[in-house]
Amino acid sequence: MKRRPQSCGSPLNVLILHCLLKWGMSKTFDVCIRGDGVVGRTLALLLARERLRVALVSRAQPATSAPPAPDVRAYALNSASRSLLETLRVWPEAPFATPVKEMQVWGDDGGQIDFTADSVGQEALAWIVDVPALEQQLFQAVRYQPQIELVAAPAKAALTVVCEGKQSRSRAEFGVQWTVKPYPQKAVAARLDSDVPHMGVARQWFANGDIVALLPMAGEAGNSVALVWSVSVERAEALEKLSAEEFCAALQAICGPGAGNLHLSSARASWPLALSNADHWVGTGWALAGDAAHTVHPLSGQGLNLGLADAACLAGVLAQREYWRALGDEKLLRRYERARKADVAAMGAVTDGLHGLFAQTDDRWQMLRNWGMKGFARSSLLKRWVARQAAGL
Repeated sequence: MKRRPQSCGSPLNVLILHCLLKWGMSKTFDVCIRGDGVVGRTLALLLARERLRVALVSRAQPATSAPPAPDVRAYALNSASRSLLETLRVWPEAPFATPVKEMQVWGDDGGQIDFTADSVGQEALAWIVDVPALEQQLFQAVRYQPQIELVAAPAKAALTVVCEGKQSRSRAEFGVQWTVKPYPQKAVAARLDSDVPHMGVARQWFANGDIVALLPMAGEAGNSVALVWSVSVERAEALEKLSAEEFCAALQAICGPGAGNLHLSSARASWPLALSNADHWVGTGWALAGDAAHTVHPLSGQGLNLGLADAACLAGVLAQREYWRALGDEKLLRRYERARKADVAAMGAVTDGLHGLFAQTDDRWQMLRNWGMKGFARSSLLKRWVARQAAGL
C-alpha cells in the first residue's frame, strides 16, 4: 500500500514549526546597546559594519501632542570625531557643522590667549555641530542598516553596552559604583544672533567665577552663536528669570563689544555640572561608554569627543579579538577600559584643575592665573601642543 505524504498538520511538521517559532521568539543578538543617543547610535553603526547583529534600545516617545522644546545644545567636535563620523557617512553638512578657525580666550585681568587653525596646519581647530542635525543623520543611518534592530527593552545578547548617559539606571544592575563630584555651578545654554558675523571665531571668557563660551553656528560667515554660560547655581536661577533684554545685557557686560550686539533667538536651558566616574567600566558580558562611564566640566568642550572615542575604541577591540574569544570576555573588554581610562582621567584632571583655578575670586589668585595666561600666550611651542591636543591630532 502506497504511503501518503505527511500533511502540513502532521505531528512532525507541528513540532518543527513550534521549534522555529520558539527560536524566533528567543532570538539573540551579538550586542545589545542600551541608549540611542549620539554615542549609542555611533557604536551601533560601527559594530554593524563588522557584521555583528545589534539590538539598539530606543527611547519611548512621550505620549503627548505638544511639540518638543527646541534643542539649544551644540557640540564642539575635533578632527578625530569628524573623521569617525565621516566614515559612517553621518557628518552633517554646512551650515550645520561650522569650522572654528580661531579660538580667543580672555581672563579676568588682562590675560588673553589666541589659538588658530593655521598654527597647527588644519582646516579648523574644531567644528561646532548642531545637535538635532547630527541626531537626524544618525537616525537615518541606523534606520537603513539591516544589522541593527530597534527594540523597546533590553534584549538577550553576548555583550551589553550601556550608553544611557550620566543618569543611567543600568549601572547599578552591573554593580557599578558611580562617584560624583558636584560643582557649585549650572550651565545655562541658549542661541543668540549678533549684528556682526562671527567669521568662525569661538570666544571664551573667564570672569570672576563665570565661564562664558560663544560658539559659532550657521556656517563660517553666519551671525548665530551657541552660548554655554557656567555660573553659580544661584546666579543661574537669577539669569533664567531675567527678561531677554536683561539677560543679554548681563551677558554683554562680560563679553564686551567683540562679539557684536547679541540678541536671544531661543529659549534658555540649564543643567547642573559635575565631574563623574564609574569605578569600573567593564565586566563579563557588559561595558559602559560615553557619559554612562564618565563626565567632565564643559569648559574644554571635550565631552562628546571622549564618548565617540570610547565607541571607536570598543568597536576596534571587538573587531580585532581573537577568533576564540567571546564578545563578552572580560579580559577582552579590559583592553578597552585600559585604553580609554587614562585619556579620560587626564582630561578630567585638566578641566577640574582649570575650573578650580578660575573659580577663585581672591585677588592673588586672579593675578596668578592671568600672569600664567600671559606667559602661556608667549610660549608658541606650548600653545601649538595644546591646540593639537584639543583638535584631536
